Amino acid sequence: MYRTSPLDPQRPMRPAAHAVRVAVRILLIALSPWTSACVAQTSSGPAAPDAPPTVAAPLGPPGRGPLSAPPPRAWAQPAIQQSPVAQGTVSRFVINPEGDVDGFILSDGSLVHFPPHLGTQLVAAVRPGDAVQIAGFMDGSGDVKARQIVNQRTGQQLFDQPPPRDVPRPPPALRGAGLVRLSAEGEVMRVTTARRGEPDGVVLRNGTVIKLTPGAAQQFVSLLRPGASVAATGYGTRNQYGEALQATAFGTPGNLTRLYSNFPN
Repeated sequence: MYRTSPLDPQRPMRPAAHAVRVAVRILLIALSPWTSACVAQTSSGPAAPDAPPTVAAPLGPPGRGPLSAPPPRAWAQPAIQQSPVAQGTVSRFVINPEGDVDGFILSDGSLVHFPPHLGTQLVAAVRPGDAVQIAGFMDGSGDVKARQIVNQRTGQQLFDQPPPRDVPRPPPALRGAGLVRLSAEGEVMRVTTARRGEPDGVVLRNGTVIKLTPGAAQQFVSLLRPGASVAATGYGTRNQYGEALQATAFGTPGNLTRLYSNFPN
């Protein structure tokens, strides 16, 4: 029995024509997704470039997962932002008995201390005659403990920072190996103090530093004052930046008191 043609219901459709129509319909159905994709791509413009391939993170030790990339290195910057406690013109440097520059005197007589391990940087950034501004604090004697020094002539700044851990330091037994025997006398300009504020020496008008132990200084209360005339012998250093000695005998000119029995006057 023949099927009727959809164009002419009265005319029967042969089997061959029916098979061709079915095949064409199946082909159109199969091609419809590809055609839709082409139309969508054409209407949306050129395709975006492929994303770069993902690179797997390197594996760490067993059980710890992949290693993460190291964070960018951050350079440490000094974080000192303090109000100035002193300013003036540098008159001269002062040294400790080992010969390290550990401060300077301003033109008004103020004594500014700085850690001795920064002495090399200090003399490179500041020189006598420069106007400076100092941040830090004042101790009980009025001396300035500097945390930051600004050279107002050049704009250079020096910060109090701990010494590098990898810099070797001589053992205590060798720290006095370069000391020489010295003597000094003159008028006291300033009295220096130890960490707790107790007197531990004097600075003379000529810039010479005479250091005493706090215990020894207690014997000379009347001499540890500005304007007193003092004298001392001991061991220390004299260099281009000044003179300083650790006293083994102290007193007034011509009248020294020996501080240690195994050292001569």
